[in-house]
Amino acid sequence: MTFQHLLDGAEVLAQSGDPSVSGVEYDSRRVKPGCVFVAMHGETSDGNRFIDQAIRAGAVAVVTDSPAEKPREGVAWALVPHGRRALARLSANFYRRPAERIAVTGITGTNGKSTTAFLIEAILTAAGRKSALIGTIEYHVAGKIYPAPHTTPEALELARLFNEALGLGATDAVMEVSSHALAQERVFGVPFDVAVFTNLTRDHLDYHKTMDEYFAAKRVLFEGCGTDAPRAAVTNLDDEYGAKLAQFSRKRSAVVLSYGWERADFHAENVDITPRGTRFDMATPQDTIPIFSPLIGRVNVYNILAAAAACYARGCGAQAIARGVESLTHVPGRFERVDCGQPFTVVVDYAHTDDALRNLTALAREFVSRGGGAARVLTVFGCGGDRDRAKRPLMGEAAGRGSDFVVLTSDNPRSEDPRAIINDALVGLQKTGVKYTVEVDRRKAIALAIGEARPGDIVLLAGKGHEKVQVTREGSLPFDDVEVAREALRAAGFECQAAPTAGNPA
Repeated sequence: MTFQHLLDGAEVLAQSGDPSVSGVEYDSRRVKPGCVFVAMHGETSDGNRFIDQAIRAGAVAVVTDSPAEKPREGVAWALVPHGRRALARLSANFYRRPAERIAVTGITGTNGKSTTAFLIEAILTAAGRKSALIGTIEYHVAGKIYPAPHTTPEALELARLFNEALGLGATDAVMEVSSHALAQERVFGVPFDVAVFTNLTRDHLDYHKTMDEYFAAKRVLFEGCGTDAPRAAVTNLDDEYGAKLAQFSRKRSAVVLSYGWERADFHAENVDITPRGTRFDMATPQDTIPIFSPLIGRVNVYNILAAAAACYARGCGAQAIARGVESLTHVPGRFERVDCGQPFTVVVDYAHTDDALRNLTALAREFVSRGGGAARVLTVFGCGGDRDRAKRPLMGEAAGRGSDFVVLTSDNPRSEDPRAIINDALVGLQKTGVKYTVEVDRRKAIALAIGEARPGDIVLLAGKGHEKVQVTREGSLPFDDVEVAREALRAAGFECQAAPTAGNPA
């Protein structure tokens, strides 16, 4: 492929040279001879600083978004107004526009994206289709599993994943689309077939500043990011922002489907949530589908409704929807039980917003109240560093109101002092009057909560979920709430068998 062909469709202000190219990279450390290097301004770094390093590594062409950079002798050159848009166009062209040859379902919202994505993948599999899944927990490509460095990867990685999936016979791709990715145009040029909205609650306001800005970023998925609007839009009618999106999408998408608890195109009837699973009758525009899911809780009823509506829009039938939902027994880090034969329940969950903590503790309260007696909810949580400080007291209050005992600890403090973060959360926690203790060391905090638990109690380890590291000033240190909980349970004298494989119940 030539440089000129690679630039097809990109916004170019000036261009020179037309060598043959063998690859596209935006990280100078990955450049090989024959590559095009895309130098773009990022959130925390500027790729333009590494142009000469990329040329020394063998780059034959440079695409830059900096007018201050001057063309280098012997190297093809293009100046573009938007670096990420250029990266998206070049990546798509290099891999022969894979996003246009696969049906892409995108899911956005504050909570529920990962579980909804896993459910959609399971339903598509039950319908006999091969798919790729791209999200917070991990990436799946027609049965292969890769680690997920970002919820939504950069356009280059996205094009590679779509291309690999097509090569393995995939017809569908399911992806979580974060507000950061939408604001940064990482999905520029991806023609989404179906767009799904779960909900919008306070999060990421360190980046978006206001809820209106946060919502505007999410709405881009339904507007089209350098493309037409999605063919089908699926929104949560019980969420005020979801109701706005439904109205917004009626003027843009050919199909608009809503879901909700008691009303909407897809809604739940005769709901029965037990510790063993969730049963309900799902009303759809065509019929009523009996649903059983090993996933439990009110939030998962919403996730199932969202996934079912999305798959209905993709042409999946009632049997495939029911089979797919039932087949998904577990989502890593989402109400994941750690069972070592102890007489109380230990659960790891990704809840890291005040709304998610309210949902998690409410589910736990329902869980223990079914057993009668005086069983308690014990919650371990912390707040992330270098993020929205204003949500910390809200999280503290949510944890306190939903729990009988709270251990306030660290959760990815990043560059901040963990004690300063804890003090922010304490303001809300102390308002509730709940019994609590502070333990900065998360490993000790988990052991403390497990040591405090009595038969029938439920211990919630909230915030990190599937994550495998704790991010501190010293860097990323290995840390897995599931494994740390198992260590604490073993130390307490319980027998822990080998850890379950991904996809099976903990």
